[in-house]
Amino acid sequence: MHTFDRYLLREWFQLIVLVLAALLGIILINEVYNQLPDLLEADASLGDIAIFFGVSIPSYLALLLPLTLLVSLLYVLGQMHRKHEFTALRAAGVSLGRITAPIWVVGVLCCAGSWYLNSSIVPASVEHSRNLKDQLRFRKESTRASADRIGATTSVSFDNRPVGRIWFMNRYSTFTNRAYGLTLSFLDRDRREYRRIFAAQAYRPAGNEGWILLDGRDLRFDPASSENTANTPFATLQLRELNEDPKLMLLIDRRPTDLSFLELERLCAHLEQTGNPKLTAYAVRYNSLIADTLAPLIIIGLAIPFAVTGVRVNPAVGISKSIGLFALYYLFAQLGGSLATKEVLSPVMAAWIPNIGMCGVGLWFLARLR
Repeated sequence: MHTFDRYLLREWFQLIVLVLAALLGIILINEVYNQLPDLLEADASLGDIAIFFGVSIPSYLALLLPLTLLVSLLYVLGQMHRKHEFTALRAAGVSLGRITAPIWVVGVLCCAGSWYLNSSIVPASVEHSRNLKDQLRFRKESTRASADRIGATTSVSFDNRPVGRIWFMNRYSTFTNRAYGLTLSFLDRDRREYRRIFAAQAYRPAGNEGWILLDGRDLRFDPASSENTANTPFATLQLRELNEDPKLMLLIDRRPTDLSFLELERLCAHLEQTGNPKLTAYAVRYNSLIADTLAPLIIIGLAIPFAVTGVRVNPAVGISKSIGLFALYYLFAQLGGSLATKEVLSPVMAAWIPNIGMCGVGLWFLARLR
């Protein structure tokens, strides 16, 4: 690296740290305002609250990275513009591409970092913080409710179309890891029911070797006539061929924004196999997280042209234009998601078109620089 490269990176990284810390503080204040009442309601101790917010911090990093790059880069380049440092370098014969080369290298590294955050760090943070909150809620509910009512999700349904099984549970408790009021239907290739099992309770044993059903009845039907051919009561019935995971069943009831990247990947794979209409919302969210890895390069492509404009232009004008274009990018992303939900665009196109389009806008402005 040349002396200027080291100078630029040193000034930029110092500001990145300051901006990231400031934005993280703002996010934490907002999250404390939103989450603290629920934590106090669950009788969380000061240590529980500290652990919860400490575990949650990594989940904010992927969100804050693009905004941090935008603010810090605009400020640093604006300062260099006002000090006529770009003018001096250009007069010395240094091209704009060479001047900004360190910035683009950092942008590529940030894209890789964003992908790593979204695929590894953020999912672990989201799932761990959610589990901590659930454990606190379970501890509170255990003092005033029976075990089967703690952490219970009601009316859980799951259609495992590839293997022809439909599940319905009156409720599933994540505290006891048991289903209550289970109805399990077996279907043939023509989606005709040939077996139905009722059970008071059901759970997956250690080792995930099928399911164990308790206190129920096993009914058999003739698929052609739908006539009942057998009715067998049971106290305990183990079905080793059942491989459905209750965690996957419960994901369908959650909002896409509440799921981690890995949970979205798993749920989208299942919904795609079953042809479930709920797939679109989850697929848009999943592909948006993938497309967001381009955000650092988009930020750089939009920030550089306006921050290094000629001396006759007020740098604040360029900064305001860059921020406006960045806001337009998120507007396009929201519009793409809405069009995908209405099946006007595929989820993949809805996620990638705003990113590719804004990359094109940035390249167009870069090409116009003199």
